Amino acid sequence: MNTYRIDGLAPEPFAPLFALDDASLHAHGMRRVVADSPTGYPCRVSLANAAPGETLLLLTYEHHTDGPYRASGPIYVREAAARAMHFEDELPPMLRTRYLSLRAYDGDGWMLAARTLDGADADAALAEVMADPAVATVHAHNARTGCFLCAIARA
Repeated sequence: MNTYRIDGLAPEPFAPLFALDDASLHAHGMRRVVADSPTGYPCRVSLANAAPGETLLLLTYEHHTDGPYRASGPIYVREAAARAMHFEDELPPMLRTRYLSLRAYDGDGWMLAARTLDGADADAALAEVMADPAVATVHAHNARTGCFLCAIARA
């Protein structure tokens, strides 16, 4: 029986943005960047790090829309990301290499728990917070930069 699932963001809303020139992107608070390392550019569609030389957009994304914890933050999207990746009872490898903040919410968007931890310890921390039946979703963030990485939903 599956206990959780992780879905990358749908690529369709982001695809037209890559056709905008840099001035238009900048006017909307977005930036076009080229990855210059294999680990610093985690794509929220593919849930994988961009390879050096890949083009991405850096933009603000509203990832929590309910209640007093409403939040948005920066995300990267790879131009080459054609489909959203899906994981069941398995964490994307990009989460294991970062210092994480896990924030657990109930079905009404109320925060129930929060943890900061090394990504290598994420399985145990996720199991701990998901043991509470009131937890509906957990948001994973890069704890150092605050970037939203993914939502982990109860299956």
